[in-house]
Amino acid sequence: MMRVYRYVLPEVREQLRYWRSKADRMPDPELQKQAIASMTSKQFHCQGGAVYAIGNLPMRHILIPLIVAFQTISDYLDNLCDRSTSMDPEDFRRLHQSMLDAVDPAEPLHDYYAFRAEKDDGGYLSDLVKTCQASVRLLPSYALVEHNVRELVGLYCDLQVYKHIRHELREEALQNWWKLHASRFPTISWNEFAAATGSTLGVFMLFLAAADPKLKQDTVAAIHEAYFPYICGLHILLDYLIDQEEDEVGGDLNFCSYYQGMDQTIDRIALIVREAREKASHLETPSFHRMIIEGLLALYLSDPKVSKQKQVKQVSRELMKGSPLMRLFFLVNSMWVRKTS
Repeated sequence: MMRVYRYVLPEVREQLRYWRSKADRMPDPELQKQAIASMTSKQFHCQGGAVYAIGNLPMRHILIPLIVAFQTISDYLDNLCDRSTSMDPEDFRRLHQSMLDAVDPAEPLHDYYAFRAEKDDGGYLSDLVKTCQASVRLLPSYALVEHNVRELVGLYCDLQVYKHIRHELREEALQNWWKLHASRFPTISWNEFAAATGSTLGVFMLFLAAADPKLKQDTVAAIHEAYFPYICGLHILLDYLIDQEEDEVGGDLNFCSYYQGMDQTIDRIALIVREAREKASHLETPSFHRMIIEGLLALYLSDPKVSKQKQVKQVSRELMKGSPLMRLFFLVNSMWVRKTS
């Protein structure tokens, strides 16, 4: 946490100031509104993602700009699909081509706004993509992780298309998508798979791994297995858990709502926590990944929204039972970061 406070948070703020200055100059008012809103309300996504840079501080000058730029693309596009003017899957697919381009240093830029009315962002999205491409070129072992990164980003893009289409179509689309992948993940359900695809943590961990010039392929495989679906799934299920009330009001899809009551919600998330811990124990520097897991539990379960939802509060209590000292430490830190952000 000393490294987080000394290096990560100040450098994330610096990066976000840079991208905010770009957003402030956007010609199109709707695109500008969504870009600014994504940085204002979701800056903790960049802060949390950039924690991976403490795993290799000498490379933080590459990792932090890369993680912030990639997460900023993700949050901006989520706003464009979720809160803006289109419900066109072709539009969503083309917008998210930017994320695939961002992790492929050889890929040319595309016209990301080809299927929507608003188009002129002053080069904002293209500049974010180019920043990511320039950064991954500097990671010495990126060639070893690129396939896995592209797989995770591809799944993320699929999710964003299917979950943002018309309400009456999205659940069937997600179920049909799950059928393509179900045989690979027999221990989880379709909603847990979908949740796992919505996390960028696996991508950030692979960025960190690629910063090591001595990286081995079996290390990459172990990272992928631990993060997808378990650590990634835990990340997004906790996010959906605390957002259930506001998602119900807003008509937004919530993958925790598919559990049959509180008992099943507790059982399934607790199982995913156990699997995440067990898989993480086999990775190099397992204490780092355990920190990520306990930090996720602390961050989400300390959110003020938990205390306002009776059922979520009960789930939170159950998940925090027998909490190790590390989680209590992160609980305090999460509340402090939230107050000072």
